[in-house]
Amino acid sequence: MLERIEVVGGRTLRGEVGAGGAKNAVLPIMAAALLAPGRSVIENVPRLRDVEAMLGILRGLGVEGGFVGDGVLELDASRIGSHVAPYDQVRKMRASILVLGALLGRLGRARVSLPGGCVIGPRPVDLHIRGLAALGARIGVDRGYIEASGPLPGGEVLLEGRHGSSVGATLNLMLAAVRSRGETVISNAAMEPEVSDTAGFLSAMGAVISGAGTPEIRIQGVDGLVPAHYRVIPDRIEAGTYLVAGALAGGEVTVRDARAEQLRSLLEVLEKMGVSWETLPDGIRVTRASGLKPVDVVTHPFPGFPTDMQAQIMVLLALAEGTATVTETVFPERFMHVPELNRMGAAVTVEGPTAVVRGVERLSGAPVMASDLRASAALVLAALAARGETVIRRVYHLDRGYADMVGKLRSLGAEISRRPD
Repeated sequence: MLERIEVVGGRTLRGEVGAGGAKNAVLPIMAAALLAPGRSVIENVPRLRDVEAMLGILRGLGVEGGFVGDGVLELDASRIGSHVAPYDQVRKMRASILVLGALLGRLGRARVSLPGGCVIGPRPVDLHIRGLAALGARIGVDRGYIEASGPLPGGEVLLEGRHGSSVGATLNLMLAAVRSRGETVISNAAMEPEVSDTAGFLSAMGAVISGAGTPEIRIQGVDGLVPAHYRVIPDRIEAGTYLVAGALAGGEVTVRDARAEQLRSLLEVLEKMGVSWETLPDGIRVTRASGLKPVDVVTHPFPGFPTDMQAQIMVLLALAEGTATVTETVFPERFMHVPELNRMGAAVTVEGPTAVVRGVERLSGAPVMASDLRASAALVLAALAARGETVIRRVYHLDRGYADMVGKLRSLGAEISRRPD
């Protein structure tokens, strides 16, 4: 059923809200469960459409299990009956390609459809293919499927793409290399916290990994792995989204489980804009007592400003007292939210990979359409700050990365509801 979100803006937000488990860590950890026969238990797992999609892919490969409690996922990979991840399952999201490395590591062969997901510009899989080939895999693309086979002796891989390191390729190589016959060195590896968390789960399974979270990851292949019990880190993008909501709507908002070390670049921007923040024993609190200052933002891989927060911070900049620029270096085409923000009264123009944001006094409610996951979140944030009612359609994108956003914002005092469309 199609649904819409309705927001009456202008309400001050106050209170406390929690960040769930990190979607971008949960998905590779779920794929990693393929590597060991037996039952793995993963805690702090959010109920998201992407998690359900990955669960469907794993079940199609022979994995048994599912949610057994609040945020607890059990996956039993004792019997893997297939090495093929078909198009009908894989087309739903980009992260499904991670079963490629896991199947290659577990079975020595894999046939995985080229993936789908949000339309935010081309995200080629050439780094995945070149990287696995460097590990010794025989790999190629045939009729829309990536086909790979081993054995894998291991090797040295330089992940040098058009826009720098690749989180997905780093993860896929890790999943394959842990069961290789030798040592693997991944240079220019992605340093995102979700990569480190996946390495933590693999280490709990018995993998030998060092350097996760740095540009060089070393992996010594092992003969076998065992199931693991693991708790996923909090979602820094969900936490960052609620911190921006608090900055937009004044008041005082605390985000439980938000970790400052994972959000440093965002917190620096907020501080420069005039938003106060403080770390607490169990999270981060933001307050704003004055106008917003313009700040130029450039997205970069971690520890730089995250591309997944670009749309959200643009909403805050749209209300700043002056002109700022937002330059997108990770996905240069990721500006589909701009026309919708402009419908609400923002003054944003896009010039190549850069958006020029001229601050306005206020935004106004309007009917808008979500185009992807983070654009959906940005439109909800804009609606919170706008005068009047905003109706956001195609909000199914939101369910890919935010569990019960409407309920969480309502608990802070927002006038927001979700209805059949």
